[in-house]
Amino acid sequence: MASRWRDGPRISEPEPPAESRGCARGLPRWMRLYLYGMHGVTLDVLLSSLQGLAKDRDPKLLGFSSPYLCIMHALTHFVLEKIYSQKSRFRGRPAVFQLIFFPSVYIGLQMLVSNISNISNISSISISLAEQVRLLSGTQLAVHYVLALYFSQVLHPGLSHLEYDPKCDPNRRCGLPGFARFAFFGMHGLLDEVFFTSLFHLVERSDRSLRGHTSLWSFLMYGSCSFAVEKLYLHLHFGRGWGAGRRLPVYVCLIYAWELSWGLALRQFHACSWDYSHYPHNFMGLITLLYLPGWVCLSLYQDVLSNVLLRIRRTAFEGNCASGENGEVNGRLEATKKQL
Repeated sequence: MASRWRDGPRISEPEPPAESRGCARGLPRWMRLYLYGMHGVTLDVLLSSLQGLAKDRDPKLLGFSSPYLCIMHALTHFVLEKIYSQKSRFRGRPAVFQLIFFPSVYIGLQMLVSNISNISNISSISISLAEQVRLLSGTQLAVHYVLALYFSQVLHPGLSHLEYDPKCDPNRRCGLPGFARFAFFGMHGLLDEVFFTSLFHLVERSDRSLRGHTSLWSFLMYGSCSFAVEKLYLHLHFGRGWGAGRRLPVYVCLIYAWELSWGLALRQFHACSWDYSHYPHNFMGLITLLYLPGWVCLSLYQDVLSNVLLRIRRTAFEGNCASGENGEVNGRLEATKKQL
């Protein structure tokens, strides 16, 4: 104590600017909406495929969702994000917020989405999350209560610790860890197939419900393939300086080899969910040149996704260094900014 007073009163040093502390923006609003929609479609596919497995014992693990529900999930979780930002009002009673308030709001929003779905004439997607809440059976209510706990304990806290640094060099590997990018690619693969099959049904069958389907196996197939393509992108682009024109043939060859290998393996267990035998230029009904333009477009988009994911990093503190449009979840609270 004496030495402290001898040296004079301690003067707090000004906090260095965000740039010098290596801080960046939080996740932009569009990015969070993108993640929420994709995550919601993944849960639709997961729950519906498990429901089908329990009912029919189908090893194909077919699941269903739609672009409509993707939009609904994005908007619903954007509202839940705002609700989650109010958890500071329950500082003395965190259990009330985590176990009662947030789950009640989540289930109420799911009931609202169900009513909107009925009005929008897409209630035929009976195995979606929204439709399962409509009857409110004990099992369904328990499932959604568990999901609400997952959102409040895992998803929203996890996203609040992420920040996007557009100046980060992807070659420095400063982005999300490998398992997180694998999961993102897997969920994105489910989203791609749901959108593709829903549009295919719209054109071929005039099905305006836009009900799409995919297989839960696609999560592993797309996740592993995209992860391998990302490794190729980093090596060929940053290591060898190859442009997109030289990388594309390598990407496409890998994708076709991956699809063929997975198809052969899944056929051994009667779990393969696709058959291209009725398409021209197919090989064993597992791959077809008809989808070549789609694989080329997805390969180009893959590089864009990798550049974004490798610029997202996790921070030690919730909402660290984020501001602006992400103020509620990714931004610092004003009260903490005013602390001495």
